[in-house]
Amino acid sequence: MKVALISPKGPLYRSRGGIFGKSLRYQPLTLTTLAALAPAELDVEFRLYDEGIADVPSDLDADLVGLTVITGSAPRAYELSAALRARGLPVVLGGPHVTLVPEEAQDHADAICVGYAEESWPRLLRDFAAGRMARRYDQGPDFRLTNLPFPRRDLLDGRKFLTQAVFEAARSCAHDCEFCVAPTAWGRKPFQKPIDHVVEDIRRVGARKILFVDLNLVSDRAYAVDLFTALAPLKVRWFGLSTSLIGRDPELMELMARSGCAGLLIGFETVSKAGLGTIRKKFNDPALYADLIGDLHRLGISIQGCFVFGNDEDTEATFEETADFVVETGIDLPRFAILTPFPGTPMHARLEAQGRILSRDWSLYDGQHVVFRPANMTPAELQAGHERAWKRAYRWSAIAKRLPHARSRLFLSLAANLGYRFYAHHLHTHYTCNWPELAGEGVACASP
Repeated sequence: MKVALISPKGPLYRSRGGIFGKSLRYQPLTLTTLAALAPAELDVEFRLYDEGIADVPSDLDADLVGLTVITGSAPRAYELSAALRARGLPVVLGGPHVTLVPEEAQDHADAICVGYAEESWPRLLRDFAAGRMARRYDQGPDFRLTNLPFPRRDLLDGRKFLTQAVFEAARSCAHDCEFCVAPTAWGRKPFQKPIDHVVEDIRRVGARKILFVDLNLVSDRAYAVDLFTALAPLKVRWFGLSTSLIGRDPELMELMARSGCAGLLIGFETVSKAGLGTIRKKFNDPALYADLIGDLHRLGISIQGCFVFGNDEDTEATFEETADFVVETGIDLPRFAILTPFPGTPMHARLEAQGRILSRDWSLYDGQHVVFRPANMTPAELQAGHERAWKRAYRWSAIAKRLPHARSRLFLSLAANLGYRFYAHHLHTHYTCNWPELAGEGVACASP
């Protein structure tokens, strides 16, 4: 049986013409994990395609095609599915967007997988082989991350990615931030892999620098302690995601550093305390940000700090205030996004009830387009301010002011900053907001 697995291209990640080049992409875990989950008795031959790296062949040869879908790539996924089904190829859709809006996705596929697929995907493959594939497969109520295979990383060309050393220890997050997809799609209960499985996976790959894609590595403190303790003997340098709460737990932060943590992505979101209340992220405290940044730098940990614009409390002054903050505090790699009300989330429901959703073109739901009407500015002002913050934070003088914090990471930090400087000055050329809902709103557009 031949199965093709596809990660469709999104608006910012295209094999040609996109903002990001191949060198900024890490190898996705979804496709390689799905391939590893295939029941051995079916003898499945897999072909994996990441459209951020290469296009899907027009003459794709497969008995079954599976696509993993995020909201920004949904239109492309539906387009691919329609073309493949027109050729008589059965198509399965899964992933976060399918889990958020399964009824919509169902109209574009022969079958869908809703929720995590460790149990449902093997069942679907067995059913397909037996000629009885159902229309929908759901994550079971007793789902657990146990008896897991190791991802088939060999099925993707490692030379096409920044790294293949991508790992996952746990899924979801205990918090319920209004904008976050995770609580809506998968709930707030963390699903954790056995730590010995994670360690063995790392040993098998053998890389000295690794990346964790967990949404929040410190969501469960006890699990984090066990994981960091197990990582320490491996002598790896790792990068991952955490909330700002790590700054209020000096003991755990020290253990994280000893385990080999070299960099963290942290969602600071906003420098406004009031803005954090609106999006249900009150556990963040802007008054503590500077101390957290200083403590992490003292421990040799780089920071990719993420901020969003468009909160109901944001004003025209917010963009410069935020950009100046990241420069003054020395955040190694600041990143800015436009607040995005993903379908199914409480934020989308609230804004829709208020009549503020401007577009349901899912390709624009990428964190870089305005898809709703802000409270204290026009959509055009939000878009322009977002771009202005990028350019302000990545001025030559701003980069020079942040680089001293990099210390031994100077070369890597300089390269990353130069990459984001290029992004900041080319973002406007990739706005694709050519939709009628913003006629008269003054939002700049470019051809896709």
